[in-house]
Amino acid sequence: MPAPQPPVPERPETAATRAKGRPRSAAADRAILDATREALAELGWGGLTMGHVATRAGVAKTTLYRRWPSKNELVVDAVASLFDELVMPDLGSLQADIEAVVAQFADLLARPETQAALLALFAEGTRDRQLRRRIRESIVDPQKRLVRQGRAAAQARGELAPDGDEATAREEVDIIFDTIAGTVEHRVLVSGEPITAEWTRRFTGLLLGPFPLPPAG
Repeated sequence: MPAPQPPVPERPETAATRAKGRPRSAAADRAILDATREALAELGWGGLTMGHVATRAGVAKTTLYRRWPSKNELVVDAVASLFDELVMPDLGSLQADIEAVVAQFADLLARPETQAALLALFAEGTRDRQLRRRIRESIVDPQKRLVRQGRAAAQARGELAPDGDEATAREEVDIIFDTIAGTVEHRVLVSGEPITAEWTRRFTGLLLGPFPLPPAG
């Protein structure tokens, strides 16, 4: 009878993988988020289930739940990923920078999947305080980076006065973001009016009109 063979040592990479769990797949994540927005546009919030998303994305429900424990978290991330596409350019003037961001935002809101996802998410958020907080933390607050970047570039160019204090600057960023995002969303999603280059120019001019410039000299 042959002597028992010693166990084959486990490869380091296999041991590491088992210790940490299977690594996430960026392609699977994209497929899941895309499928979520598609299903939301077709089925609405009430009709959307984790099972629908898993089937559309071609993944197991266990895979889906490992990444997103609830529908709320999944839908918020699916919408948030759209807004990650927005960038603040540096075109040499604050007016040009704002016009470029408004154009990007308008193009994003013009997509049927974006409109359906946002309207469903905001409607549900009015009935769910926790969801509303998640929307603010995952979608709204991260996009305020665009305002901060635009202000910093304009201050470096001498177009805007430096920030007086941190608290005031934070409040001003909030107001500017709410004004731009709220106006564009209302025009596209509520009024159904187009965002033209002329409208964007006039809106940006009105927005910048009251801003104080740094003292001369």
